[in-house]
Amino acid sequence: MTRFHARAGIVSATLAAAATLCIGVPAAAQTQALSDAQLKAQGKVRVVVSFKPGAAATGRAAVAAAGGRVVVDLAAIDAVAIEIPAAALPGLRRNPSVELVEDDAVRRTFRRPASSASGSVAVAPSTTAQQVPYGIGMVQADKVSDALAANRKVCIIDSGIDRAHEDLLGLTVDGTNLTRSGSWYTDENSHGTHVAGTVAAIHNTVGVVGVMPNRQISLYIAKVFDASGSAPSSVIARAMLACGEAQSHVVSMSLGGPTATRVEQRAADELTKKNTLLIAAAGNDGNNTVSYPAGFANVVSVAAIDSKKAVASFSQFNSDVELAAPGVDVLSTVPFESQIGATIVVGTTPYTADAMENSVLGAATGPLADFGLGDTPAAGSMSGKVCLIQRGSISFAQKVVNCQNSGGVAAVIYNNTTGEVNGTLGTTVTSIPAVGTLQANGEKMLGQLGQATTVHLFKSPDLYAYFNGTSMATPHVSAVAALVWSHFPHCTATEIRTTLDNSAQDLGAKGRDVYYGHGLVQAKAAYDRIDRLGCGK
Repeated sequence: MTRFHARAGIVSATLAAAATLCIGVPAAAQTQALSDAQLKAQGKVRVVVSFKPGAAATGRAAVAAAGGRVVVDLAAIDAVAIEIPAAALPGLRRNPSVELVEDDAVRRTFRRPASSASGSVAVAPSTTAQQVPYGIGMVQADKVSDALAANRKVCIIDSGIDRAHEDLLGLTVDGTNLTRSGSWYTDENSHGTHVAGTVAAIHNTVGVVGVMPNRQISLYIAKVFDASGSAPSSVIARAMLACGEAQSHVVSMSLGGPTATRVEQRAADELTKKNTLLIAAAGNDGNNTVSYPAGFANVVSVAAIDSKKAVASFSQFNSDVELAAPGVDVLSTVPFESQIGATIVVGTTPYTADAMENSVLGAATGPLADFGLGDTPAAGSMSGKVCLIQRGSISFAQKVVNCQNSGGVAAVIYNNTTGEVNGTLGTTVTSIPAVGTLQANGEKMLGQLGQATTVHLFKSPDLYAYFNGTSMATPHVSAVAALVWSHFPHCTATEIRTTLDNSAQDLGAKGRDVYYGHGLVQAKAAYDRIDRLGCGK
């Protein structure tokens, strides 16, 4: 396999992006939500209303009377997401049928770019030898047979799945699409396909293998994310309910946000009543805050570790963290051309590069010129040139804008410390290609000023890629839970959870700690524990 650095996926935390989703239940009843701008222009807000027990009918009537429009119907848990005039909110909050009115909080995928040691894998499907990702052995998935896995179903709440992928063909899979993007069996973000590959990529002659690689496990795909990678909490709650309706045993959620919501808690409670095990990502902010739905008591919170079993620098740490699993440089499946590749050639010297997130694609060539920190634009000063810019002082986006406004045809931003530049332009629109590169590369390029330089960003032909994140750790735990449970279907979800905790390999401080929880999830140890002691011991 040939390696090059790639940047993939657009992750937005704005409700504006999330609100373009078409939310609902059956397709015929779907309602298109307004964007933030449209809501503001009409003097409206989007909220979730939870009704008191037995008061749903009168509560819905009150919503209608207040001018509210239902965009997500959550009848199973006596709640609705609505758009309503802001002036009507105080009266609705006081209505005796209403238990709570809350913001429809944003949830997003928990993925980070891969490290400089890996990047993305360019593959030739017919000739690429199959690899076993390091996480498979680390969680002992190779020591427990998945021959009985047909009796379990894993529901993946994510961005869909590329059902046509060569390493996912022939799986028993169904799903529902809660977005206005493609179908449940397409993936415009690539995140869901990567998660699904960790669970169930098949054992063949190409690509990778998942925790359960022999086409026995059933998957249910609840698509909540479009290319933006963000969605409202009401949609996540609706997806949870869909998982339950599909009779899923394990629900895998590589997503979250900083605010707890009643609507998601109600949905989680509903699934817990159905003997469903819920598992979610702890978060990628590298601090001690709690993300939700992982933070709910009936959801397993998963931290990320690397191939040496050290906690990832980005993994959130708190007393809610329950289990740890591989989440650094995880190799798995992605849709064709979903990754963005980047190259830099100065003179005849090629350099590794990472595409600046949200940069335009294409190639540009010009003499390399030192643009310093990129913080002082001057019309015409970079005319026709490729700007070499050091990281620091201002945002990546502003550096690229300044280069462009100075006449530059492309921007190369090199780091001011060790490690690669995983930059983003955010919502800033530019017209020149922009990349990041290592500090050592930038310093070497300073000795090549004036040489013809080509910067190229392109859709790569990858079918496999390395991702980082608690998003990548979560499906390891979800799949191990289903794998072990398939051998002991008489155990309850709570008993499987207890066994996974008690059989985990202790890492970090002795006993449960905030970084690793109970430790690294272990399939064989969990299997042996139940075989020896019984369920939930």
